[in-house]
Parts: sequence; structure tokens; C-alpha cells
Amino acid sequence: MELLVIRHGQSEADVTNRHEGRADFPLTELGREQAARLADWVARTCTPDLIWSSPLQRAAETARIIAARTGAPLVFKDGLVEMDNGVLAGLPRDEARQKYPPPPGGRRYHERIPGGESELEFRARVESVFAELVYSVEPERRVAVVAHGGTITMLFRAFLGLPLTSDVWLGTADTGVHLWRILPERRVVLLANSTAHLQG
Repeated sequence: MELLVIRHGQSEADVTNRHEGRADFPLTELGREQAARLADWVARTCTPDLIWSSPLQRAAETARIIAARTGAPLVFKDGLVEMDNGVLAGLPRDEARQKYPPPPGGRRYHERIPGGESELEFRARVESVFAELVYSVEPERRVAVVAHGGTITMLFRAFLGLPLTSDVWLGTADTGVHLWRILPERRVVLLANSTAHLQG
């Protein structure tokens, strides 16, 4: 099985410097252009058999553009939404720092953001989606997964079998692409955070 893991295009929160998380911002015009270029690249080089996507607008719109270009069936999975950041969702970052400063030393992995979920709960949710993907999709298929930066990091931890307390984070740009292969004897990273489709 191959997983083509994709972050959504630029969203309105990205350009207004707001916390996103569960706040449901749409793509910008640039984000739509990024998604269109990505879709062309995917259709030419790495066409998926199936697309799984977060239902939040920025990911859903990116996924629909890919589906329209490739003809791959699209399924929305609630488990792929970004971390529930509770009271921070949608707030300007400066305002959030003033109203809800992080605790001294940072928030522990089992501690929830007020009104949201903990990093531990987030990992467990994404791990569940990853397991469903691995065990329910037929072998030798390529599945595109369209999600969010935090979700992709949690998928990466699940893919590598890292412990729940792992502090490994995976950088992913707007429409950044990762390609992972799952074989019976090993798991292979073939591509990491590629934005070649945005060049030229």
C-alpha cells in the first residue's frame, strides 16, 4: 500500500495569523491555485485509487480539486480533522497569547487545551484512522490522505510506530506532499514535504 499524504492549500487563517485547528476557514485564492497545481501533478505522477480527507473546508476543498482532476473516489473522515484547540480556535495569535498563555514549561501531553483535546487524545484519534486505513483498504492500493499539519504529524508517528510521548514533528508546507509505502517487512518514506508542483 502507498499513502500519498497531503496538507491542504493556504487558508484564510494562514494569511491573517490566526489559530486554526477546528476553526473552519476556507482556502484563499492562492490556496486554490496551489491545490490545482497539486492536482495536475498528482494526476501525472501519482494517481490515487481512493482519497480520504478531513471534512474541514480547507482540506475538503483541496481534496475535491484532486478528485475532480484524477477521478478518484473521495471519502470524508472525521478522524482526520486537525487537533481540537478549544478556546484558541479562530483567535488571532497575539490575542490568544494574552488570554490563554501556555502553562509554564508547556502543556503536558495528557493535558487538554481548555475546551479542546490533549495531544494524547489527538494521537489516539488519528491512530484509529490510520489503523482503519491500513486494515480496511485492499493491499497494493494508493490512497491519498488530505489533512492538516498536526494531523499529518500524528499520522507520521503512527506510520513509524513512535511512542505516544514522542516529540517528533513533521514539517509540511501548503500542499506539501509525502509518499509512504507499507510493505509486509518494512515501512518506507519515499517522498517528504515535496512542493515541486508549485515550482515554475
